[in-house]
Amino acid sequence: MTRVFNRMTAKLPPVAVRAEGLHIWDSSGKSYIDACGGAAVSCLGHGHPKVMEAMDRQVRKLDYVHPGFFSAEPAEHLADLLMEDAPAGISHVYFVSGGSEAMEAALKMARQYFLEIGQPKRSKFISRRQSYHGNTLGALSVGGNLARREPYAPMLMDVSLIAPCFAYHFKRDDETEEQYGRRVADELEAEILRLGPETVAGFTAETVVGATTGCVPPVKGYFKRIREICDKYGVLLILDEVMSGMGRTGTMHACEQDGIAPDLMTIAKGMGGGFQAIGAVLVGKKVHDPITNGSGLFMHGHTYMAHPVACAAGIAVVKTIKEEGLVERVRVQGAKLRQRMEARFGNHPHVGDVRGRGLFQAIELVEDRGTKEAFDPKLMLHDRIKVECMERGLLAYPMPGTIDGKRGNHMILAPPYIVTDADIDTIVDRLGDSVDAALAKLPGK
Repeated sequence: MTRVFNRMTAKLPPVAVRAEGLHIWDSSGKSYIDACGGAAVSCLGHGHPKVMEAMDRQVRKLDYVHPGFFSAEPAEHLADLLMEDAPAGISHVYFVSGGSEAMEAALKMARQYFLEIGQPKRSKFISRRQSYHGNTLGALSVGGNLARREPYAPMLMDVSLIAPCFAYHFKRDDETEEQYGRRVADELEAEILRLGPETVAGFTAETVVGATTGCVPPVKGYFKRIREICDKYGVLLILDEVMSGMGRTGTMHACEQDGIAPDLMTIAKGMGGGFQAIGAVLVGKKVHDPITNGSGLFMHGHTYMAHPVACAAGIAVVKTIKEEGLVERVRVQGAKLRQRMEARFGNHPHVGDVRGRGLFQAIELVEDRGTKEAFDPKLMLHDRIKVECMERGLLAYPMPGTIDGKRGNHMILAPPYIVTDADIDTIVDRLGDSVDAALAKLPGK
């Protein structure tokens, strides 16, 4: 019996009671390797002493102030720290409590920016199918996760959805990756022209697509073309790096590997490492200055934005990533994880693709490798694999609807940046055993 309204109401989850490093223990004493960081959140693992100490010091000094009355030293410090590695043109940080809040703020910033510069017709947004930007209504509107959108469709704003950049499923045999990337990027230009350039405010995209399709990186040149199109028509480029940012893919910001910078970018998860609820919008000077020099008031806010204890945790997390060289470690350990995954799954009859960047990797399950045909969605293969993983003491992130919101299954691995070689071996072995066990138990097998 529980009074907690869990997301999964039909089956209650185990109760976690303790965590340290890569491990979580439940109330029965069973331990699990957290190989997905919850949802790519726990970048330093659990219970990191530097972060715990920073939070303790801050809560004893200043626990909370309302942002309408005060700024706080941790917020000022964290903003300066984030600017050290920010993409070109980024000048300010708007702190919130998570990724969905960050996307809501970014959408409103984009709208207010155009009001401030005298282009009030610009209120429309374009996004991509098979994307995810959060669960609040604005963020859900610009997301392309059909399963999460469907129950609330009548409540969502009208947003155009263009093709994803998903070469494994949608690149034609007669085109190179660069040609494919150009073709799907050009859909943005076509949609801007269809809507009328004077009406379009922004284009939203995950730099590396996370939960919805499973760690799908863009093909070479895709985002450079997207950036060109946005610049040509005065459309703001809003990148979502809530999952893929803050070192997760092997650079502090994933877009560094694509040679571009956004006008607005959302970050969260790895910025606070799960120690506190914190997220942010990295704001370009281009957007910030017209609001500051115009009305002087961004018409948006939350009670816990720039929370002193959350910002203190963020400072400790970001400093640890920098001082301990963890972004470089992500590159090294990410390559090892990918190598082990390809060795275990590269010739697996029911794994069609191994993909990702850094410590953000996924496998896609297929019934037939040759045709890339997915398993029957009714089998809920991803959930069967999750159950097998948990029985073996492994946490891996499962998702359905990989291809079009209904068909396809994938499993994501996003372990903490401190993951060792031995951890990687154990993680991949347990995932492999879990996949095989789940497949063996399918009806008719």
